[in-house]
Amino acid sequence: MKIITIIPAYNEEKTISSVVKGALTYSNVLVVDDGSIDQTSNLASLSGADIIKHSKNRGKGAAIKTGIKKALNDDYDVMVFIDGDGQHDPDSIPSLAQSIGRYDFIIGSRFKEDDFRNMPIQRRFSNKLTTKLISYVTGYHITDSQSGFRAISSNCAEIFLHIKYDDYVYESEALYQASKNSLLIKEEPISCNYQDEKSYIGLMDVLKYLKFIIRLFIRKIKRRFYFEAILCINC
Repeated sequence: MKIITIIPAYNEEKTISSVVKGALTYSNVLVVDDGSIDQTSNLASLSGADIIKHSKNRGKGAAIKTGIKKALNDDYDVMVFIDGDGQHDPDSIPSLAQSIGRYDFIIGSRFKEDDFRNMPIQRRFSNKLTTKLISYVTGYHITDSQSGFRAISSNCAEIFLHIKYDDYVYESEALYQASKNSLLIKEEPISCNYQDEKSYIGLMDVLKYLKFIIRLFIRKIKRRFYFEAILCINC
């Protein structure tokens, strides 16, 4: 099984070296530098990662899609995604990757074993709320819809290249597309470090996410009416 770890990164010069070195223990590593203006690319390259650099900041979703395209071109079987800010422990890469084959999509859950004691309370609340909404819309029983630590099979990776979102909404839409295509999802417990947490999410991003959730509900209602109409026709 050929595994690659894809790290979308934006201005992560403080942590990228340790993340890359940790991930290299278990797989090849590709860092997609999303228009950083610091030394992220140089330090990642010196640490042993392959690099693709966007000329400008396009968003985390765009960086993930760039990584998927490269991994497909290089015939990888499993793609693991890990954030570049040091929150995720690379030692969890094997547990996510090894579940691919029996499952199509693995989520590294910070809540699977109630490991949320160090998560800021506002993050804990927003994550719980959005996870309940995403679970309702997708039909998946998941505990951590916002985790960026994930793994997918190359057999279904093409699905995620057609997502229109380029920002952080991409990761939630990926769950919807997984459900729409009947992918098998599993969660694996992970730990998380929030000591150096930083956020690029502002008020406009929150409003955009709310708009996205409303659209998800509309799509769910439309699908329900469609299937009910098909059942009526066949009655």
